[in-house]
Amino acid sequence: MTRLMTQAAFLLLTAFTVAGTARALEPNAIANPSFEEVADRKPAGWTVHRWNGEGTLDVAPLGRTGSRSVTIFSEKGADLSWGQQVRVKPFSKYRLSGWIRTEGLTPTTGKGALFNLHAMAGCETPVVTGTTDWTRVEMLFDTAENDMVHVNCLYGGWGFATGRAWYDDVRLELLETREMKPEITIAAGAEGAPISKYIYGQFIEHLGRCIYGGIWAEMLEDRKFFHPVSSAGSPWKAVGPEGAVTMNDRDIFVGEHTPEIAVDGGGRRAGFVQGGLGLIEGKSYEGRIVLAHASRDVLVHVSFIWGAGDADREVATMQGRSDRAVTLPLRFRSGGSTGDGRFEITASGTGTVRIGAVSLMPADNESGMRPDVLALLRELDSPVYRWPGGNFVSGYDWKDGIGDPDRRPPRKNPAWTGVEHNDFGIHEFMDFCALIDTEPYVTVNTGLGTAKMAAEEVEYCNGSADTPMGKRRAENGRTEPWNVKWWAVGNEMYGGWQLGHMPLEEYVTKHNTVVDAMRAEDPAIQCVAVGAVGKWTETTLAHCADHMELISEHFYVQESSSTMSHSALAPRAVKRICDAHRRYRKSIPALEGKKIPIALDEWNHWYGPHLYGELGIRYHWKDGLGIARALHEYFRNSDIVFMANYAQTVNVIGCIKTSRTAAAFATTGQVLKLYRKVFGEIPVAIRGAPEPLDVAAAWTADRKALTLAVVNPVREALDLPITWEGISLSGRGRAYRIRHDDPMAYNEPGRPDSLFIEEFPVDDLKESMEVPSLSVTIYRIDR
Repeated sequence: MTRLMTQAAFLLLTAFTVAGTARALEPNAIANPSFEEVADRKPAGWTVHRWNGEGTLDVAPLGRTGSRSVTIFSEKGADLSWGQQVRVKPFSKYRLSGWIRTEGLTPTTGKGALFNLHAMAGCETPVVTGTTDWTRVEMLFDTAENDMVHVNCLYGGWGFATGRAWYDDVRLELLETREMKPEITIAAGAEGAPISKYIYGQFIEHLGRCIYGGIWAEMLEDRKFFHPVSSAGSPWKAVGPEGAVTMNDRDIFVGEHTPEIAVDGGGRRAGFVQGGLGLIEGKSYEGRIVLAHASRDVLVHVSFIWGAGDADREVATMQGRSDRAVTLPLRFRSGGSTGDGRFEITASGTGTVRIGAVSLMPADNESGMRPDVLALLRELDSPVYRWPGGNFVSGYDWKDGIGDPDRRPPRKNPAWTGVEHNDFGIHEFMDFCALIDTEPYVTVNTGLGTAKMAAEEVEYCNGSADTPMGKRRAENGRTEPWNVKWWAVGNEMYGGWQLGHMPLEEYVTKHNTVVDAMRAEDPAIQCVAVGAVGKWTETTLAHCADHMELISEHFYVQESSSTMSHSALAPRAVKRICDAHRRYRKSIPALEGKKIPIALDEWNHWYGPHLYGELGIRYHWKDGLGIARALHEYFRNSDIVFMANYAQTVNVIGCIKTSRTAAAFATTGQVLKLYRKVFGEIPVAIRGAPEPLDVAAAWTADRKALTLAVVNPVREALDLPITWEGISLSGRGRAYRIRHDDPMAYNEPGRPDSLFIEEFPVDDLKESMEVPSLSVTIYRIDR
């Protein structure tokens, strides 16, 4: 079987309305196939799935063979099913069959009554509609890499139907299974389009602990007091006499209110404290406090606390000054290590003091960023970073993130939970890019934002200092323009969840208007349109082809039942998108003579509990295997994918995880780092039958070496015979490997890595190789 066939999304081989001739190798895999076993008025082993609409699902007292069947009925229209998860053999051919009876079944927007495999494109039986007696339908399908399928007795089907349907005698039978003996030919002379470095891109968004609590070194939450002190949302808790701390909403330093501390000279201090700080013994910390007002008879005490004893703290004391806001520096050194350090601000004496803002960072921060995170980002060596979103951008005003950081207003995050501090804006993002030697890719707000906002942002970034926005940039400390090349024109505007979402017909007009305004400020920018395979992408390409250089697509995949099928989810999504765009290039007149590449500028696995803040899921080794295979699919489609941005780098579904005091590559990060560092740039064809392995090869840019990447997602070591076509290699070089016996293994910040890159010499790689179980290996073989 060719590689193309096995990479297809669950290829449907054929479908029949009469019994096939192939004999099953095993008995029926369906549990309770005739619905005779019933518990609590439900058929044992079957579950209800309400995809859309209103209807009833029940056990019926009639059957084709026995005394029962299941039935679905809707008067208003519905898309419903009885479903069952069934274990199957990978790389095998199966027959799914069953019997359907209908009464007045009318498809409205859907298909009718049928059996199908959920989320497996094309795997559906013929449809039964109208009023019919029991009718047998069946289909044959290939399981590819899946060891589990979800069988549906489907009513409606990708839309609504009305009327009644009965289902009975469902059968899933194994017809053919193939022994996996991988064997490949490397056709070194059959080269593909060069692999763009931009497929190793990354994406960071103002969400969870990606920037704040991840990249950004600020240790204090809500440092500008968005929430009232001691309120449910505030990390600050009042100390001292009750009522001594209030929120002043008249003489405001920033935001909507400023905390004010009143002391009466009775000797008792009052103020507020924040705990939960991660401190390291001997480490220095620096910060500042803004006294927005302080009576001259007031002393302000800032305490840095690492323990419970009176000696486990450093205290900085300052005299009240005047009504003029004053920013005072702070510096401390921790006398102990703790995960529950405290930062306390109190006042004594007589009078009042208002605290405008505070800040605390490790003294070794680099331009406000965590050095441990930056070190890993430099190892990752991603060539481009997309920012600031994501859903966040559709409610973001970029002007909130410029100017004096202490005066930038804190806001409710417009798309996610928590507070947007506006400490990390355009200047900080550009500093970030300079620190890790990467290119900026800025997303403009086409949700609630306007063309004028987007144009001004381009001018702020790329205009000379004598333009209105360039002058403002210079006043904020940057005279020379940044000359940002890559610009995303909006984010996921196809989604009803997106702020400012509008009908497609309206949005294509808005897109063109925004791009015209942006290009008027800088004609050299490269604009990336919002895409979503289907009607949205087709319409956007048809009406906006002259207003984009690339078109974005996004995908997130979840979790599958086995390591092998799990590792296939991401590459299958890449292939689905690329195949669609190949069709668009042939079918859309506006693309005649024009090739608009894809920017897959959000992609990843997304499932599981949030262990590292909002959307901060843990990645296991099975996810790393999937990311490696997705990269292979990018290589196979190097002629159509120009950019890909893994989402979202740090903590939030990220390839780097952090604690308060440590950072580590997740399994996915180790894989991304490995391929970026080692894999070649000129892909060559792989022929033969590598399954269940996933193999990719590429020349280095200078063609002095061939790189060969092999992913083994199964628990057995396999021998891989290799035929070299059109090339003679020395067989010597280096190998780089990540592997673990446990597909659920993971790395954790602050602990030794369980998964890491091992490097070793290769002396004679010519005719075959042994591929360890659950491994990713890249060989660099010299000519």
